Amino acid sequence: MTESRQFQFDEMPQALFDADEAPVLPVAVKDGKLPSYIKDHRKRLRDRFMDGGAQAMPDYEMLELVLFRAIPRRDVKPLARCLLDTFGDFNRVVTAPVQRLRDVPGIGDAVITELKIVEAAAQRMARSRVIQRHVISSWDAVLDYCHTTMAHRDTEQFRVLFLDRKNVLIADEAQGQGTVDHVPVYPREVVKRALELNASAIILVHNHPSGDPTPSDSDIQMTQQVNDAATALGLTLHDHLIIGKSTELSFRGSGYL
Repeated sequence: MTESRQFQFDEMPQALFDADEAPVLPVAVKDGKLPSYIKDHRKRLRDRFMDGGAQAMPDYEMLELVLFRAIPRRDVKPLARCLLDTFGDFNRVVTAPVQRLRDVPGIGDAVITELKIVEAAAQRMARSRVIQRHVISSWDAVLDYCHTTMAHRDTEQFRVLFLDRKNVLIADEAQGQGTVDHVPVYPREVVKRALELNASAIILVHNHPSGDPTPSDSDIQMTQQVNDAATALGLTLHDHLIIGKSTELSFRGSGYL
């Protein structure tokens, strides 16, 4: 699917976009040049971003700024609106699976690349705040990192944070990918990897795409199996975090460990 494919959008409420200057419908571009009012619109958005930062901009305008680079010679507001209508908000657009993005009319490799660069940059910055840091004293940063990497996924992912004897995070690895409500976990492989990394403690993390971090019976059973295997080999299971859409559950804080 190419970037030049004609858009077909359903009618959407106009009130949300009244403050925007650019027209809501795709605009024909002659001779590869944007009309002056679209160029002016892009400049105004960039200026407002530089003056007020992201906090001053709604999701659709942030998406426009990202799409400007991928689609330099077309009005991108209709595509930004379509993406938000499809996925819900800026975070879900940026973290959407590549194949689901391709299913959106008008989305091609250039747009997908820009969105995934934004996603990777956010994750790398969040990770830099926790890797090689003392986990207990950086707990808020750990939670931020887990939410950044996992909260908006539409399938379950299981990760393990590996700590040394001083509780410094030495590695963070995805151990399994699953479906919307299940991810396979192999306790023996978790502790084996901890020994390979010379870790002394671990923190388990997985997400619930439903948004509700309440543990299932299988979550509780799996955690106990990992804890038993870790204890037998002299490793400490500090916690198991379940990441929801806007909050998280700590097994230790909730009395499951």
